Amino acid sequence: MSEHGTNNTTTWPLLDSAHAALRAAVRGVSDGDWDRPTPCAEWNVTQVLQHAAGDQLGYASSLTGGPGPAENPFAPSGKLTDSPRAVLEPALAAAADAWAKVDATAQEVRVPLPPGTMTAALGVGACALDAAVHAWDMAVATGQPSPLTPELARPLLEVARQIVEPVRGFAFAPALTEEEGGPAKGEAAELLRYLGRSPDWA
Repeated sequence: MSEHGTNNTTTWPLLDSAHAALRAAVRGVSDGDWDRPTPCAEWNVTQVLQHAAGDQLGYASSLTGGPGPAENPFAPSGKLTDSPRAVLEPALAAAADAWAKVDATAQEVRVPLPPGTMTAALGVGACALDAAVHAWDMAVATGQPSPLTPELARPLLEVARQIVEPVRGFAFAPALTEEEGGPAKGEAAELLRYLGRSPDWA
């Protein structure tokens, strides 16, 4: 069990790490920082939280056929009617529980990204990528250290290179060159630039 009582998977350590990063980023947001701008254009910290939670529910729904997010993840309201933790934790639990039931050798599992199915390993990587990058969005927007450690960024970069191109312009911005996105080095910086984010965003 995690410190919040959410079951961690054992089959998918990458997802566990990404969920831990997202949980820590949300926990590190001060009460007065929920309206701060983020690297997600035109979205504040609250909206990124709502989007990230909605995406996790989207993956869970694709896998189980259960209910998806109540709010459109691509048009988050920015208005919380419950605590941030109450928004996040059920979404993380739903995604973790859904992936825990997936055979790691499965060649086709349903995902909410084109082409609609992926191998289990790639699909769970996509789910982890979503959580980890939005953890970074919230962390850097609120003055927290980056959660994208080399150990987390390295496998996520491999995932990104396999899934991002078909959804450029929909789920991801155009990739940035080092000249455009800043000279920061390492797997995290490379991942962020590939996803259209500047590693030096401030």
